[in-house]
Amino acid sequence: MKTQALKTDLLMLIAAAIWGFAFVAQREGMETMGPFLFSGVRFLIGVVALCPVVWYLSKKPQQSHKAEVSAKKLILAGTVAGLLLFGGISFQQVGLQYTTAGKAGFITGLYIFFVPLIGIFLGQRTGSGTWLGATIALFGLYLLSIKEDFTIAEGDLLQLICAVFFAAHVLVIGYLAKRMDTLKLALVQYLVCGIISLLIAIAIEMISWDMIVATTIPLLYAGIMSTGIAYTLQVVAQQHAHSSHAAIILSLEGAFAVLGGWLLLDEHLPARGLLGCALMLTGMFLSQLFPKLGSPLKSR
Repeated sequence: MKTQALKTDLLMLIAAAIWGFAFVAQREGMETMGPFLFSGVRFLIGVVALCPVVWYLSKKPQQSHKAEVSAKKLILAGTVAGLLLFGGISFQQVGLQYTTAGKAGFITGLYIFFVPLIGIFLGQRTGSGTWLGATIALFGLYLLSIKEDFTIAEGDLLQLICAVFFAAHVLVIGYLAKRMDTLKLALVQYLVCGIISLLIAIAIEMISWDMIVATTIPLLYAGIMSTGIAYTLQVVAQQHAHSSHAAIILSLEGAFAVLGGWLLLDEHLPARGLLGCALMLTGMFLSQLFPKLGSPLKSR
């Protein structure tokens, strides 16, 4: 049992590290191509990377309790999830043109708090521990992103909007994943997100083969590692992990984003920014470790 728990935690930590360093790849990609072209090619590469996994697993005996859904329902569900994913990734990718990879990683992590906030309107209860963590994290966001004249940088604001889209995406996936094959659902949503991004890129961005060649490494990392491998690791690991425990480990992608920006992009945060990151990380941990602090321990 302990060996399985250790293996599960390790897989999720690897996924968090891959996602964190993906912010570096996304930031580098903006040097040679537009945001929608990068997202389009990235997610279509992810589709190609995920197809063999879906095909292999479909050949194995199924032991899942989930009922097989029709192709029509799967496509409809994947389209809804793909549209939300498109919204989140578009604001994130465009915003990366105006902010650092490290700041983007931490601000995106605030989706953890938007999830219970949106959940209130869906009738879900949220304990005081979550709101304590949210308050601490929002103060950290203030130190990280708000300027002395009380304005927020354009890129940071776009990352904040991105976090709202990802929160909605998490809620939708949480509902759909219990009812259909998760990897097939992922495949459809990646295809939807990739096609829409590519169509917008064709309409409004400059496109050339030289751009794609010049961005090969960031595209392959974001497509294969972040979209294909890390997602698969998350799915495999979360079969054996409590969702709150998983969220704690996966939220470390923000820390890895800062580390990646420092190691690979020579990004540096002032002391105020580092304190903001520390407070945001503390808030994330508090909201997940003590979600019902000060309230009766009842199931939601």
